[in-house]
Order: sequence, then structure tokens, then C-alpha cells
Amino acid sequence: MARLPRLNLANIPQHIILRGNNRQICFFDEQDYKVYLAKLKEFSEKLLVAIHAYVLMTNHVHLLATPSDKTGVSRLIQRLGAYYVRYINKKYDRCGTLWQGRYKSTLVDNEGYFLTVSRYIEMNPVRANMVEHPAAYSWSSFHRNALGIPIELITPYEIYQSLGNTDQARQKSYLALFEQQISESTLKEIRESINHGWVLGNDRFKAQIEITTGRQTTSKLRGGDRKSRQYLHKQKNQML
Repeated sequence: MARLPRLNLANIPQHIILRGNNRQICFFDEQDYKVYLAKLKEFSEKLLVAIHAYVLMTNHVHLLATPSDKTGVSRLIQRLGAYYVRYINKKYDRCGTLWQGRYKSTLVDNEGYFLTVSRYIEMNPVRANMVEHPAAYSWSSFHRNALGIPIELITPYEIYQSLGNTDQARQKSYLALFEQQISESTLKEIRESINHGWVLGNDRFKAQIEITTGRQTTSKLRGGDRKSRQYLHKQKNQML
């Protein structure tokens, strides 16, 4: 089956995942993490891609970012990936690829989903049983978003900014979100959306993206259901 083109739109947040080839390690020591983050900051600023959340795991990377144009994320990942592979190959006297094929991404609805994806990203080390709390993991944006530790790479998104009138209030509100677990159904929704290149959002958001791109944004219903009057009526109502 041919790969669907990525859904890349300007000014809409994207959840992005890059995995190591065959899930092998991509970061071998502390300096590797620092180099990756420094180049992520450099390239994201040059390409006008705002980074809102991130986590660098040992064998993969999660980003939550908003590009100023539809090619921004693709160019960012290409430049960053190429630089980092050269850096690793030279440092460890190795050759060949480091990343596993194409990166994965999905558009994220800012209403009801953005902060959940941000929390999902920063909770990765906890779900992987590497730490008991995200504050104990060094290589994530949790330290900026929840604790207020300066990370110049991070650009707060408008939904995050609306959490309070001051930095301290926003951090307190954001930290409070971590007191509740993300439901299994939401975890499944996040994972399926990015693994299949679908859209993560409510029905209205998905319908708007389909109109804009001419592409499906979620799994197809079976033929009979999709062609039914009920289905067509629902699609029409979504755009009202």
C-alpha cells in the first residue's frame, strides 16, 4: 500500500516521533542529548518552527511543534537528522543510518488535545519505568512547562498561556494536570493517530482538515456505513 502524504499545515501543532533504527539507542551519553537539543533550537529558530514540548528518550524523540509554513517540520527534521547522524558517526566511529525510516506526525487540535499531548510526551519516561515522576528525568520540557526552569528552546503555545495570568500561575495549573492519569482510551487515540498519520482532534477539527487537504483524517468506515444518509448528514452538520 502506498504511503499517504503527511498532513502538513501552517500554524497547526504537530505531534512528531522519530525512532532509532530497529529501536536502537540514539543517545549514548549526556553530551549527545545536549548537542541534539542545541541543534534543535538552532534549526527550529531558522525555520520558524515553535517547539512547545519534547522528550528525548534513549531510542526515540517526541516533539510537539507548530510550523509557520507547511514545509517547516519536514525541513527541520531533515536538517536536524542529517546533522545528528554525522555527529554520532564521527564521534563513535560508526557509519550508516541512525533513524528508522520516515518520522511520524499528526496534526493536533488545540481544543482539548494540545495539553494532553504535551503531558503524554513529558510522561514518557514514567510510562517506560525509567523514573517515578517526570521531574526526575532531565531531557524533557517538563522542567520548563511545569517547574519554570528556563529552557530557551521552548515557546509556550496559546492554550498553555491561557492557564494563568502569570508564569507561576500557568506552571501551577499545568503541574496540576499531572495529578490525573491519561485514560487508556486517550492513550490509544494518541498512539493510533500518529502511527497512522491521522488527525488528533474532535469531529469538527477533523472535518475542517479534510476540507482543507482533501484527505481522510481518520480510519475509514466500512463502505455501507460511509455511504449511508446518516453518515452524510453527520458530515454536513460538522461543518455548520
